[in-house]
Amino acid sequence: MYHIEKMGNRQLGSRLEEELMNYILREPIEVGKKIPNEFDLAEKFGVGRSTIREAVKGLVTKGILEVRRGSGTFVVSHHSLEEDPLGLTRLEDKYKLALELFELRLMLEPEIASLAAQKANEEEKLRLKELCQEVEELYSNEVDHLAKDVEFHTHIARCSQNRVVEMLIPLINSAVITFGSLTNRKLKQETIDTHREVTESIIRGDSVGARCAMIMHLTYNRQMLVKMMEEHEE
Repeated sequence: MYHIEKMGNRQLGSRLEEELMNYILREPIEVGKKIPNEFDLAEKFGVGRSTIREAVKGLVTKGILEVRRGSGTFVVSHHSLEEDPLGLTRLEDKYKLALELFELRLMLEPEIASLAAQKANEEEKLRLKELCQEVEELYSNEVDHLAKDVEFHTHIARCSQNRVVEMLIPLINSAVITFGSLTNRKLKQETIDTHREVTESIIRGDSVGARCAMIMHLTYNRQMLVKMMEEHEE
């Protein structure tokens, strides 16, 4: 049984919403599965049913839960709409999604890298170099590098100094995570080499080089994805 500290109703609802989300992830309760009913959850968390309803309502608003009249409350995603504003994690065919995201990345990221080479300041360039090295170290040591890889691509987008590009960062992040979760470090050397090329081009202000290096990076990734899709379909 969980114990939630006494606090104001609004604070309690917010705290319980967080605890309920953690419970869903920790069990885990898979997408498509039903969570326990209000009575069981109230007993588990040591709160009233009205507080449970408030927490469930909050997670429904965030796109985590869905209430189906007469059937119960179901998990529809493990990612909130804030983390996944377009609802991409709800698409079941991850290979097809990854390929479609690559089509979009090829439209956007080479030009973003080109802008970054033109506009990044010295502090941003230094941080980019650090991120590139950190991703490389994690990759080389066979440690999960995905979060740092996301940070690397996010930083390039911020280096573009374009506010609209920054708004696209969640979409780019979704693409990086989707691909990374499928390939599981199968492009170690290619990733290291092309990350270096992108980074060095941006640092020296070579916009054409940054564009070409990003195209090469994405091309390696796409080729691997297509190969994996073919193997998956056999």
